[in-house]
Amino acid sequence: MKVLILLPNWLGDAVMATAAIESLCEHYPQARLTLVGSFVSVEALKHHPMCVDTYVDRTKQGGNRLLNTYRFAKTIGPHDAAISFRNQPHASLLLMWTGSPKTVARKSWHASLLLSDAVPLSHDEHLVRQYERLADRLTGSTMQPGPLRLFIPPKTYERPTLGINPGATYGSAKRWYPEKFAAVAAHFSTRFDIVIFGGPGETEMADAIENDLKEKGVKNYQNLAGKTTIEELCAAIGGLSIFITNDSGPMHVAAAYRIPTVAVFGPTRHKETCQWKNPKSAIVRHDMECAPCMKRECPLKHHECMKSIEAHEVIEAVEHLILPPRRENFEQ
Repeated sequence: MKVLILLPNWLGDAVMATAAIESLCEHYPQARLTLVGSFVSVEALKHHPMCVDTYVDRTKQGGNRLLNTYRFAKTIGPHDAAISFRNQPHASLLLMWTGSPKTVARKSWHASLLLSDAVPLSHDEHLVRQYERLADRLTGSTMQPGPLRLFIPPKTYERPTLGINPGATYGSAKRWYPEKFAAVAAHFSTRFDIVIFGGPGETEMADAIENDLKEKGVKNYQNLAGKTTIEELCAAIGGLSIFITNDSGPMHVAAAYRIPTVAVFGPTRHKETCQWKNPKSAIVRHDMECAPCMKRECPLKHHECMKSIEAHEVIEAVEHLILPPRRENFEQ
């Protein structure tokens, strides 16, 4: 059975779709998957053993996007079933124009008009569960989403290693402050080597952390910001001992490898996008009247949802995760 999967554009959303993809593969054990998505999402998920073909969606690059989408759909061709984890008119058009008989997406005016199945979903549920409901509609079953999964082998570090991720591609509102990340990293530098992560547009924050660590006399760190491929990023996160991050794509990568993680949340819906089925995860956040605003930049210009979170709060959350469980004394 040929199954076309239109992946989300964002790394984190693509990783959160992996539980639904595993449900599809469990239901259709002979499935042959075609993955379509952004360069980032395809690079992260193309290693799936049931993936036989991949396409990077470049329909926005030059010319008429409507015509580009039509031509792209004809290049992909028909599949036995197609599912979209995006909620965009061009995504619905793409699925329809492939000529696939069974097409599933989130309910919207365009999905209802163009596709065979438009599934109503609620933001009150975790995004992983929302994606699972799309997979359930395609298979006609009801399954419980399992853990997230990536098929990139994790890196092996020589010593226990703590990773910090100060970036968040979505926008500045989701970013905690470099000096606070540096304070946390310095605190743990006697127990862990430090790795600083970040995308090509996040090197300035990473450099600020590096400079702060130098001033504190920390030497056992590595700054990988802007220096890794998506595959290298996933592998590097997958081998960590502990991870400290904003609400971001790398946070969900860590969940796929079950890496103990402390995530700093501010303007986003933590119940919808927190780590999925990671047994050692913690969230540090403050309740604010203005949150979750879901904005890329703080609309009130004070950014208190992140600014008010102090380094000691994150340090305490990390200590709680890495300390061995206390043994109860049952002796009489």
